[in-house]
Amino acid sequence: MSIQFDGIHYMLFGAEQVLRFYGIILMLGAVAGAWLAAKEARRRGHESEIVWDLLIYLLIGGIIGARVWHILTPPPSSGITAAWYLSHPLDALAVWKGGLGIPGAVIGGAIVLFFYSRKNNLKFSEWADISAPCLALGQAIGRWGNFFNQELYGAPTNLPWKLYIDPDHRLANYFDVDYYHPLFLYESILNFANMLFLLWISRRFADRLKSGDIFLAYLVTYPVIRFFLDFLRLDASLVAGININQTFMAVIAVCAGAALYWRHRGDSIAK
Repeated sequence: MSIQFDGIHYMLFGAEQVLRFYGIILMLGAVAGAWLAAKEARRRGHESEIVWDLLIYLLIGGIIGARVWHILTPPPSSGITAAWYLSHPLDALAVWKGGLGIPGAVIGGAIVLFFYSRKNNLKFSEWADISAPCLALGQAIGRWGNFFNQELYGAPTNLPWKLYIDPDHRLANYFDVDYYHPLFLYESILNFANMLFLLWISRRFADRLKSGDIFLAYLVTYPVIRFFLDFLRLDASLVAGININQTFMAVIAVCAGAALYWRHRGDSIAK
């Protein structure tokens, strides 16, 4: 395998090798998120075993949701449309062809959590709060899978932290461009900061928060992160000529922000 990051070049086994790190890193992110969720659950007086029992269901729901999202919003560079996927169901199941979409993973995981909570007499909104910072941590780690796949890079740049992309992984109009914004790195750092922010507000404003507020805060912060980073993205998924991910993120952030405002509109500023 040959990787060059800001001029540093690594050779493994003296030859080009393809290593599938993406799945491994995604699992590391999931386990790290579950570890944090177990700690948060104990802090709130719950059994941490619930987290580990729930994890497998969340993974299944998240992967299905992420794949469905990708199928419905494939990037232009793939040369494949949603209609093509729907007429080729076996390729739709091949997650290694095309990839996954984080919005769908969050939606799929939330649906699983809702039904799991109902079945086990748990409060969905509280467990959504527990999950929110852990989801941000999992995303921060999981984004490094994009580094090994040489994907999710941004516009060309000559900044000191520029990312080298092999010609085989460049978009059609950028064959002659070597260096790009490491978009995956920006999102990883911001997701980690988001995790710290959500943990901080869950403690700092514990006496003022309502059940579900932390998850709503996540639905503001992460979409804002994605909305602005998408301005650097070269291969945005388009539906009717509109960047569907960026538009969806804007709508979610506004709706979640409005929900938070509505829930606390009568709160005293003096608190």
